[in-house]
Parts: sequence; structure tokens; C-alpha cells
Amino acid sequence: MEQIPQIPQPVSPAQIERQSFEIIERELPHALDPVQAPVIKRVIHTTADFSYADTMCFSENAIERGREAIRAGADIVTDTQMAKAGINKKKLSVYGGTVHCFMSDEDVAAQAAARGITRAAVSMEKSTIMGDNLVYAIGNAPTALIRLYELIEEGTVTPALVIGVPVGFVHVVEAKELIMRTQVPYIVARGRKGGSNVAAAICNALLYGM
Repeated sequence: MEQIPQIPQPVSPAQIERQSFEIIERELPHALDPVQAPVIKRVIHTTADFSYADTMCFSENAIERGREAIRAGADIVTDTQMAKAGINKKKLSVYGGTVHCFMSDEDVAAQAAARGITRAAVSMEKSTIMGDNLVYAIGNAPTALIRLYELIEEGTVTPALVIGVPVGFVHVVEAKELIMRTQVPYIVARGRKGGSNVAAAICNALLYGM
């Protein structure tokens, strides 16, 4: 006779998070850089995927540069409403920043249709009017990351930090590698894995460590 699993005892949200990070710490495949560890652990906490311990890549001082930008009032630009929803906007607002996603804007949709390109690419173009003190959190669209790379190379925008973690199969790997060739600070999850939840988790890890 199959044994019926016992219903776990109620646990508070704070206890769940604490216990989760204790499990992550025990099961990590290897030691992490102490500065990068909180970011990587939060990504693992979000995904339950320990492969991020090996695929997360950081440019020199990327975390510090990102936090400096946030302290100076940087806004965050995302490529999905899901990532926007997942970022702790209250915490960001303490420093004067807000989160933007232009994907649903009518002018972005119209331009994308007229030019035969993705709304993600057009939304990156629209973001450039906001200046350079921006953190980009790209978790879904490799076309956003590719267009952002082109805008950086053209000198149109110099982001304070690029979080490049789109997920998928077409041009995803290449888009991430392009960003890693620029001179701007970056946090990238190499390979096919990523997602809006990962982009939001990285932003929150930066904010929670302030």
C-alpha cells in the first residue's frame, strides 16, 4: 500500500527563505566569490537550478557599479512586464529609481510592425532618451540584447549595467556573448538558460545588498 506523504507543518515566509538559502549553501557544487555569491544564490533560489553557480558571469566590479548607479537614482529598463512586476520597486524608489518596460507601448508596437522587427528591439531604442544612468534587465528577448549591443557600439547609450539573461534557443547564446564583448559592466548567464524571473532576481539581489 502506497504511503501517503505527511502534510508539512506551517512555515512562515521568512523561515522558508532562510531554510531555502541554508539548503542552497549546503548543496552548492563549489565555493563562490563572496561578492558574487548573494546574486548567484538568489538566482538559484528563484530557479532551483544549481547550474547557475557555473554559468553566471560578471564583468569586473559589475555588482559594485550596479549598486553605485542605483544609489545615484538609476532607473531599471526591462524587456517584459513579468520582470518589471518581480523587481522590488519600493526598495528601488528609496534611491529615486523606477522600473520601465516599453513593450506594451502603442508607439513601440507600431514601429515594430512598420519596420518588421521585434518590439523588444524598438523598446531598447526608446529607452535611450532616458540617458545613460540605466540598468538594463533583459530576461526574455535576445533581440533586445542584440539591439542594445548595437546601440552601445554606436555610442548612443552607455548603460550603468546590463543584466543579460534571456532564455531560449534562437540567438540567445550569441546575444549574451556580444554583451560580454562590450566595455559596459554586465552580469550574464551564459548559455540558453535565464528568464524574466532570473532578471528580476538579480535586480533584487543588488537591491537587498545595498
